[in-house]
Amino acid sequence: MSLNFAATKKLFVIPEGCIYLDGNSLGPLPKSAISKTRDVVEGQWGKMLITGWNKAGWMQQPIDFGNRIGRLIGAERDHLVVGDTLSIKVYQALASALELRPERKTILSDIGNFPSDIYIAEGLIKSLGKGYEINLVPPEELTKNLNEDVAVLMLTEVDYRTGRMHDMASLNKLAHDVGALTVWDLAHSAGAIEVNLRQVGTDFAVGCTYKYLNAGPGAPAFIYIAPQHANTIRPAISGWLGHAEPFAFEPYYRSGKAIERMRIGTPPVIASAALDAALDIWDQVEMVELRAKSVELTDLFIEKIQDTCQMLVLASPKDAKLRGSQVSFHFEEGYAAIQACISLGVIGDFRAPDIMRFGFAPLYIDEKDVLAACAIISKVMNERLWDRPAYKKKDKVT
Repeated sequence: MSLNFAATKKLFVIPEGCIYLDGNSLGPLPKSAISKTRDVVEGQWGKMLITGWNKAGWMQQPIDFGNRIGRLIGAERDHLVVGDTLSIKVYQALASALELRPERKTILSDIGNFPSDIYIAEGLIKSLGKGYEINLVPPEELTKNLNEDVAVLMLTEVDYRTGRMHDMASLNKLAHDVGALTVWDLAHSAGAIEVNLRQVGTDFAVGCTYKYLNAGPGAPAFIYIAPQHANTIRPAISGWLGHAEPFAFEPYYRSGKAIERMRIGTPPVIASAALDAALDIWDQVEMVELRAKSVELTDLFIEKIQDTCQMLVLASPKDAKLRGSQVSFHFEEGYAAIQACISLGVIGDFRAPDIMRFGFAPLYIDEKDVLAACAIISKVMNERLWDRPAYKKKDKVT
């Protein structure tokens, strides 16, 4: 199958005059999500009422959507489930992994990990009160810190600031060699790069669907458990829908089978309508093709910006094999520069302390967009358009 990127671009709502380089933070609206969401609200909820749980298959959605996402990241069938938020899924995965290694007390991660994942880990180990600790090290020092004290190696595959990409396969092997388990956050991987969880031996993985997967703000997250753990782990949050027989209404918890036990509460049916629409597009995608196009676009972007904007220092690896689908630059007035770019139609974002971040999604970004964006960014930087008070006033969301 050969992807027609010109055709996929027409499937998304991109405001006129906008070059959207922030799909790594929130993907744009699939056009079909408008009618699909309306159908769920009016045709299902409106007409079926509570019978929609059976007639419209609402209760099965978390597993069905999980299998569709699982195809994109190399997960075994029926080993990925959708629901809740990414923070909750991180908590579930980490808590379950720690219980599998009760004699060990160290969670190893790197200083580039997404802060929320670290916050979740901190809160969890305070609740457990069993002497756990988090060891945060520079990414290049992970291997020398992987030892027999480590219970879990918890990492985000693609660094949210720089786009630097960990070698999942080699780190999984090194972790397993010392008896540790792995938990991977795929927030900046799913829909952006090739991932094969089964092939590389990942134990647990989590991710969101509102970034590259285009399911919309507040869209549900997902969790993956490898087959060898699926029927032995204890879910830290024993939710109603993770029970073996939810509608038996038993007074005590019995785990459901395999990945079903990681379900917690009611599926977000209306939000899932947008996810369904997005996955209709992703069902047509082969990640090897998408990744090849992403590399072309990001390489072109780096070349043009480095040629014209000497004041911007590349923060991302120049070698595409070490980089996700985003490109970041250091600039002391990065926030103001991003605001100036946005005012001229190029939407990227800022990450403290000084990162200008741009995401590339080939389903709706092409070479023409990249060249136009580079011209605007060059204008902003070389004409110092960013040096205006209005661009330096920070909003709550950067």
